[in-house]
Amino acid sequence: MSSRSLAVDALVRVEDGAYAHILVPQLLTKSDLSPRDRGFVTDLVYGTIRMQRAVDHLLAPVSARPLASLDPPVRAALRLGAYQLLTGVAAHAAVGESVEVVPPHARGFANGVLRALARTGPPFGWPPADSVTGIAVRTSHPDWIAELFVREFGRADALATLALNDEPPPVTLRVNSMRAAPHDIERELLDLGVDVERGGLVPEALVLRHAGDVGGFACVRDGRATPQDQSSQAVVALLDPQPGERILDVAAAPGGKATAAAERMGDTGLVVAGDLHPGRVRTVARARDRIGLTSVVPIVADGHRLPVPPESFDRVLLDAPCSGLGVLRRRPDARWRVEPDDVRQLAGLQRELLAGAAAAVRPGGRLVYAVCTIAPDETRAVAVPPGFVALDPPGAPWRPHGAGALLLPSDAQTDGMFVLAMERSR
Repeated sequence: MSSRSLAVDALVRVEDGAYAHILVPQLLTKSDLSPRDRGFVTDLVYGTIRMQRAVDHLLAPVSARPLASLDPPVRAALRLGAYQLLTGVAAHAAVGESVEVVPPHARGFANGVLRALARTGPPFGWPPADSVTGIAVRTSHPDWIAELFVREFGRADALATLALNDEPPPVTLRVNSMRAAPHDIERELLDLGVDVERGGLVPEALVLRHAGDVGGFACVRDGRATPQDQSSQAVVALLDPQPGERILDVAAAPGGKATAAAERMGDTGLVVAGDLHPGRVRTVARARDRIGLTSVVPIVADGHRLPVPPESFDRVLLDAPCSGLGVLRRRPDARWRVEPDDVRQLAGLQRELLAGAAAAVRPGGRLVYAVCTIAPDETRAVAVPPGFVALDPPGAPWRPHGAGALLLPSDAQTDGMFVLAMERSR
C-alpha cells in the first residue's frame, strides 16, 4: 500500500471512530514502508485531521457536491489533497497523487475539485479574523473551543495556542537518572543525526524534532530514556517523591508519571500505580518492565473507592481524566470529539476522584492534582479539599490560576497543563 493510500485508509477509519494516536502506529507497524515514508504518512494523517475544518472550508466552494454526501474514501482523499495544497506541496504532486488513491469511479470528480482549489490559491479565501468563527475556521477548531480560549485568555494568547495546536509536536525524552546523564543521551542521539535540544521548562529533558519513531532508539528500548512531555515531567518534579517513600498514582496509565517517580526515588520505596481498566494497567506494567523498575506496583483500582488504607501514602498524584484541551496538537482528532458537556461531566468526575485521592494522604503528606487541559471548569474552579492547604505554585512560565498554576502551550511550547499542589494539615 502506498503512503497516500495508507493515509486515506487511516482517515476513513478515524472518521468512523478510531483514535488516530492508536490507529496510525498500528497501521505503520503492519506496513512495509520505509522510516521516511512512515513519517510522511504520520504527517499526512495528523495534519489533515488537525486542519479538517480549514480544508473543508476551502473545498466547499469548489465542489459541486457537499462533502458530507461523498463516499468516505473520496472525502478523505479530497481532504488529503487540500491539506497538501494548504501546506505548500506543489499542485501537480498534491493533486495527481491524491487523485490516484480515489476510487476509480470518482477520480474525474476529485481531479476537478482539487485542480479548481489549486487555481484559487494560495492565498486562499478565509473568513475575517475579527470574529470567533473566523478564528476557528482559520485555525481549524470548533467555534466553542476558540470562544472558550478567547474568553479565558484573551485574543493574543488564544490565537497563539490555537495556532500551536496546528503544528506537529516535538518528541521529548525523560532521561533515567539511575542509568544515564542527559548529556550522555544527548550525545548518543546527536551521533545518530537527531536534532536535539534541552528543554526550556525542564532543563534535563531532551527535545527531539523530526526524529521519527523514537521507539527504535537504543536508549528508549533499554530504558535509559522515556518519551514524556516536559509538562508531565514538571508535574512529577512538583510531586517531589523522595527515596524510600510510599507514592500513590491514582490514574496512572500509561505509566509515564509512575515510572518517573520511581526513577527519582532511585527505585526504592513503593509506587502504587492504579487504573480502573485492566488493559490500561497492563500498559503501566510494560512501561515498568521496559525500564527494569521493581518499586512500581500496578493495580486495578477505582479512584472512587481506592483499595488502600486511609492516610497511608506520603505523596499522592491524581493525574485526572480530562477533556484534553491542553494536548490538542498531540491528539489531532480530540478537537472534533470533545463537546462542552464533556467538560462539565469530567469536572464532576475530577472532584470525586480528588476526594478519594485526598483520603489516602498521610498528615503532612503531599497531594498533587494535575490535568492536561486548560478549560476553567477543570482548572481554576477546582477547590482545595478540606484538611489541606495549597502550596506555592511554580513560577514562570506557569501562570497563577485559581489555587494552582496553569501552563499555556504557547507559553512554554509544551502540552497545556494545570497543577495544584497541596499538603495535608490534619
